[in-house]
Amino acid sequence: MKFKFSALAAIAAALAVTATAQVPQEAAIRKGLAERGFPQIDSVARSPIAGLFEVKLDQDLYYTDAEGQYIVQGEIIDLKTRRNLTQDRLNKLYGIDFDKLPLKDAVVWKTGTGARRIAVFSDPNCGYCKRFERELAGVKDLTVYTFLVPVLGGDSPEKVNAIWCAKDPTQAYRNWMVDGVEPPKLLGACKSSPIERNVALGRKHRVQGTPAIFFEDGTRVPGMLNAAQLEKQLAASSKS
Repeated sequence: MKFKFSALAAIAAALAVTATAQVPQEAAIRKGLAERGFPQIDSVARSPIAGLFEVKLDQDLYYTDAEGQYIVQGEIIDLKTRRNLTQDRLNKLYGIDFDKLPLKDAVVWKTGTGARRIAVFSDPNCGYCKRFERELAGVKDLTVYTFLVPVLGGDSPEKVNAIWCAKDPTQAYRNWMVDGVEPPKLLGACKSSPIERNVALGRKHRVQGTPAIFFEDGTRVPGMLNAAQLEKQLAASSKS
């Protein structure tokens, strides 16, 4: 469903009025949006901008004024920190309970004691995923659970199945991602492949690209991290 958005000047004027107003009840925003044809929303919350309120609809975020008169579609960027606050909020909303992940469907490998854990959604044909795998070798005491998802098309499904059904899936995956050694050709069907379950899991957790990295505290990071960035996030997640 598409909506016509009012001019920015009109929105700004409305927000200027509501910025100092008393916090509205959720019902008022729901009522205002419904009266103007916006679909039923899941939740209402304050946004980082005074007078602008976050509304969640399915897996998307929109913003509205205190009366549900306007809808703003887009991302809020903090120019001082250069952080995408909308993406940060989505990451929080769609975080995970790490202990509920179906780890039996993941390729597993570790460095050192493996005391720290991350889960990664990866496509074997994803260039950034390959770069990330190389970075992981320099991170100490880490266990990596990789959920293989063929999001890039091409022969990704065949590679996922070949890796999973190899005699040593971890070795086959690492050989391919780090050294470029093709996984052994799959002879016959791979009945144990979790490919469909992994795709469904990624959809459930709003994974829209690879790599997608999940930490034990539920934090998620879309995109590649280098070793230093990963260490920083692991430290931050351990304090949560």
